[in-house]
Amino acid sequence: MAGHSKFKNIMHRKGAQDKKRSNLFSKLSREITVAAKMGMPDPDMNPRLRLAVNAAKAQSMPKDNIQRAIDKASGGDDENYEEVRYEGYGPGGSAIIVEALTDNRNRTATAVRTAFSKNGGNLGTEGSVAHGFERLGYIEYGPEAGDEETVLEAALEAGAEDISSSEDGHEIWTAAEDLHEVAGSLEKALGQAKEVKLAWKPNLTVQLDEQAAGTLLKLVDALDDDDDVQTVWGNYDISDEVMEKLS
Repeated sequence: MAGHSKFKNIMHRKGAQDKKRSNLFSKLSREITVAAKMGMPDPDMNPRLRLAVNAAKAQSMPKDNIQRAIDKASGGDDENYEEVRYEGYGPGGSAIIVEALTDNRNRTATAVRTAFSKNGGNLGTEGSVAHGFERLGYIEYGPEAGDEETVLEAALEAGAEDISSSEDGHEIWTAAEDLHEVAGSLEKALGQAKEVKLAWKPNLTVQLDEQAAGTLLKLVDALDDDDDVQTVWGNYDISDEVMEKLS
């Protein structure tokens, strides 16, 4: 069940979002507002909203910002966002899934297509790459949460399906429908997680060389820079050596 995972390497932000705090808070606020609109404005009664709020707290988003985003949902504003998923291929044969919240499908589709075409990729049709991923719940804790045995025991007790531990921390996987319940149990045992979200976990990964990795990271950055794009997932694996050369 336990073992080192490269998942952080194939996730979306690679730390770039930390440099773009206002952009990140804007995306978190949008997700909170959409979640609050789709259900009750109370996180305890709305699992999706609770996940959105937890994600915002994990990024040190101020409480006032979080409450404003929730209040916006019940304020009768005219902004109506819909969830859209784009799938395509990146450099080196990598597969990319882009999740967006948009009030203008045409604008977002054009921006995503442009990002792919300018950075060595091709936008595909919906379903073209998703078959190579699993939709799972993802919970991340830092090393301060405890040693591998402590976290493993808590994860098993909470009903998690898998856990990977390394010196960087702990990655815990659940069935998508169990994420809210497992995250709640782990919070009681280990404290607040660094990240709680629904994830696209690749079944197989593609190792990228320096050239492909450099282009791929430009693609991810271009997608992340778009206000409508919430998350970017991929099946790529970039070695520590290649990352050091690129950094």
